[in-house]
Amino acid sequence: MKILLAADGSSYTKKALAFLVTNQEFAGGDGQVVVVNVQPAMPPRVKSMVGASAVQDYHREEAEKVLKPIEKFLQRHGIAYTTRWAVGNPGIEIVKAANKEKAQMIVMGTHGHGILGRAILGSVAQNVLTQIEIPVLLVK
Repeated sequence: MKILLAADGSSYTKKALAFLVTNQEFAGGDGQVVVVNVQPAMPPRVKSMVGASAVQDYHREEAEKVLKPIEKFLQRHGIAYTTRWAVGNPGIEIVKAANKEKAQMIVMGTHGHGILGRAILGSVAQNVLTQIEIPVLLVK
């Protein structure tokens, strides 16, 4: 099974990753994990001031800070993986990545902000759930 792991580098990502490692039967013997990190877009004003190349470098560096430790962890546990990163709205980009990769399940940590937090911040998990047709496993 191909599983997409949405990774923001938080402790919730670590819990989702730990769940995958301790429940490797989800991926099966020939399964694969696609780890996706989404960086929020910079305001256009910043991009015009510092240049597109500098912004691209910044996003790459920030994504690597999240993805490199996950890569080491998955290597240590012998799990096949690939990593991707994107810039934009996390919910939309996670769904795009899942569709592009033909993932059969999405696994993601949930911050559990509650009703007030979702009203103010929005919920990436809720956004993904409303847009995707494959199963989504939320790890709290």
